[in-house]
Parts: sequence; structure tokens; C-alpha cells
Amino acid sequence: MATIPTLAELFAKAQHSVTHLEMRDIYGVSRGYRAWRDGVPVEEISRYDYLKPWVELVAGHVARGVGFRRARIVSEPVSDYIRYEHGITPSANLAAGEQVRWLPRPRARDLALPGCDFWQFDGGLVRFAFQDGDGEKAGNELSDDPVVIDLCASAFEAVWERAIDHQDYRPV
Repeated sequence: MATIPTLAELFAKAQHSVTHLEMRDIYGVSRGYRAWRDGVPVEEISRYDYLKPWVELVAGHVARGVGFRRARIVSEPVSDYIRYEHGITPSANLAAGEQVRWLPRPRARDLALPGCDFWQFDGGLVRFAFQDGDGEKAGNELSDDPVVIDLCASAFEAVWERAIDHQDYRPV
């Protein structure tokens, strides 16, 4: 079985764009989420060192001209995890130079979407991200199949067009 490149390796190969579509209401429970759930304010969590590597990684690629767009399809009322994720987005994703939009699930009802989250690089190669029922990582898969590439690109653009910019989205 071939080794799947890390996101850092795939980011390094991207020339123009990286897109990421997230469709789950909970992901593996991070230290930051646990701290937030225990009452630590997002502002304090954003100072934790574990965010720094992500911000530096993405910011380095944004500085060389690679655009990063992330769209999140969410159920409303949002889960506690999504409420936390929304709160940490300015210090993690936006600080790194990502653009982030949110799409309430009912507004995605008539879109053709892949069955799981994915990353796409320069509108081509797709890296699917699988999670188990509890949101823990359950593997990745790459696809360079033109049909899959077109599905993911069109799905992402359809979500992006309908989604609400992070600055304007208020979790319900």
C-alpha cells in the first residue's frame, strides 16, 4: 500500500490553491476543545503553542502565493465542537491567511457532495479525509481520477458560493 503524503508535503507542491471542505459536526477531541469545554476562554487557548505550527505552515504557503479556502457545512443549532471551532478560527485559520466560510446544512440540501471531507490541490489532486463515528481520524486516500476531481471542485465551488463569510456567520 502506497504511503499517503502529509498535508505539509501536499501544500509544498501546490502552486495556486488549496481548498478544504469540512462536513462533520464533530472531529477528534483536541486539547484546545477540551480546555474550552472546561471553561478556558478562546482568547487564552489561541495562545497555546499547538496552534503555532499550523499557522506558520499555512502562512508560509500563503506568502508564496497559494490561496487557502476552507468551507464548513454545519448543522444548526451547532454542536459545541462547531461553536468552539468558530471561536478559534480567527486565531488559527484566519491568522494563517485562510479564507473561511460557513454553510448551514439546510442551504446545502440540493448540492451534490462527496461522502466525506476532502482537500484539493490546484483544482486537481484530491485527498479524502475519513473519520470514524466519534470524529477520530480513520485514514486518508488520494484520487487523481478526473471524475472525482471534477465532483470535488464543483462541490467546493457550489458550497463556497452559498456559504457565509466567517466575519458574518453567527452560530445558532
